[in-house]
Amino acid sequence: MGFRCLVSFLMQAIVLLLLLEEGRAQQHFYNVSRLRGRKQVSGCNLFQGRWVADSSYPLYDSSACPFIDDEFNCQKYGRPDSQYLKYSWQPDSCNLPRFNGEDFLMRWRGKKIMFVGDSLSLNMWESLSCMIHASLPNTKTSSVNQDSLHSVTFEDYGVTLFMYRTPYLVDIVKQSIGRVLKLDSIESGNAWTGMDLLIFNSWHWWTHTGKSQPWDYVSDGTGIYKDMNRLEAFYKGMSTWAKWVDLNVDPSKTKVFFQGISPTHYEGREWNQPKKNCYGEAEPLSGSTYPGGAPPAAAVVNKVLSTIKKPVYLLDITTLSQLRKDAHPSTYGGSGSGTDCSHWCLPGLPDTWNQLLYAALVM
Repeated sequence: MGFRCLVSFLMQAIVLLLLLEEGRAQQHFYNVSRLRGRKQVSGCNLFQGRWVADSSYPLYDSSACPFIDDEFNCQKYGRPDSQYLKYSWQPDSCNLPRFNGEDFLMRWRGKKIMFVGDSLSLNMWESLSCMIHASLPNTKTSSVNQDSLHSVTFEDYGVTLFMYRTPYLVDIVKQSIGRVLKLDSIESGNAWTGMDLLIFNSWHWWTHTGKSQPWDYVSDGTGIYKDMNRLEAFYKGMSTWAKWVDLNVDPSKTKVFFQGISPTHYEGREWNQPKKNCYGEAEPLSGSTYPGGAPPAAAVVNKVLSTIKKPVYLLDITTLSQLRKDAHPSTYGGSGSGTDCSHWCLPGLPDTWNQLLYAALVM
């Protein structure tokens, strides 16, 4: 066999192995029977579909929800258009059930739900709080805001939604040399035990450098480094989280989701408009594929999730969110920090993430 033929054969074999692995991974992630003990809706991938105009949206009014931070409150801060609020996600092979806040609270009566991660988790947590509040505007609520832990309790049902802020999932520890990101340490996981539903998220902060980087060194085992490849660091940190799930989660008591990679829209070349970012974008991309392809972090998540022995459901929001170049605060968040093409307006896209979470739990 010639050298070129051998290389071609090896490349084809690698691609085949990757496709087989991807198939096994998707079976693992999307298999709702592992999550709930019931069969998945036949042939339905909730995350493959398209955005359609829908005048019955949004699900709530931002001015009527007490849980929205200014950075997500686009209508309050002068966004002039509102069509971005009026789209619903339509899976190709089934219909997404409309969110019912009372039904959600009845199913989770007396239970504790926790979002764990960065400001994209905060985005989703505030969205779910608003969606439930809009369904039951007169139900009694109480809230707590601490440094890294926030909560909203719907007291008539005994349901508490927690938000635990930890952008890397793994720990940042102050040592004599400075702030150290410890890729093999996850002591903060002690705060996540005893929950009935956990929704994890991470990636957004792994790319931060300079003054916005909250650590000075990164440690991996006995090694301490000034920096390392960020995708490699993300993989190592996520692998530590995966071990935590396997060691600490009892599937008979706790359901686990991973939120998936939320995309940014700073680079218009990704959707064939190289001179643009999300500012001024007023409608989603049509169709069901994103020209720029999947972010590299999504492959890392897939790789890590394929190693977990306990059932974890991937809320695969990446592609459907990539299509929503119109849904960011851009300059209409109250933070005053320039153009935000990372987070999402509320009401808006995170409401769909929560509808998908609801669907995965009830379908």
